[in-house]
Amino acid sequence: MKIVLATRNRKKIEELRRMMSDLSLDILTLDDFDCPEVMEDEDTFEGNAIKKAAAVSECTGLAAVSDDSGLEVRALGGLPGIYSARYAGDNSSDEKNIKKLLAAMDKLPYEERGARFVCCIALVLADGSIKTFEAEARGKIAITPKGDSGFGYDPVFYPEGHDITFAQMAPELKDSMSHRRAALEKLKMWLQKSLYK
Repeated sequence: MKIVLATRNRKKIEELRRMMSDLSLDILTLDDFDCPEVMEDEDTFEGNAIKKAAAVSECTGLAAVSDDSGLEVRALGGLPGIYSARYAGDNSSDEKNIKKLLAAMDKLPYEERGARFVCCIALVLADGSIKTFEAEARGKIAITPKGDSGFGYDPVFYPEGHDITFAQMAPELKDSMSHRRAALEKLKMWLQKSLYK
């Protein structure tokens, strides 16, 4: 079965390919097609994931997988949430987003820095049918960034039960507890039950 990953984020593609390597899939990316950009303007992670996967499936005629994920900080009322990738504005970068986040939390003690990563994966099949899979990873926001692996907010996220950030972890350790991995495991279970009977 051919599946198109509906993202141009190189690190996300690498992560998804690594996590899906044990499935008998022909995994393609947007580099293999000429698809238009999709505006992420829905008000939920699920809405954005479905919109991207549906657009790419329609463009390619193949099944498409998309995820929308982000960081929700309890003390900030759930921000940055669906705006995680562009939290610092139109010209956001991981560094700018982290800087804005830490500035917004500057006075908060560590025990009040609870947060969670949320991931919703959408699978849109060639016939237009839709399945979604959601998961989370809970933890706390660091006072200062630590580590140089991963991407996004990884340098400031301590997952529950650990004293190192996602960005300080080996990829295999991060994968084992990440929100994207948990959502992807649900997708994989569905694929195995539905397509490999």
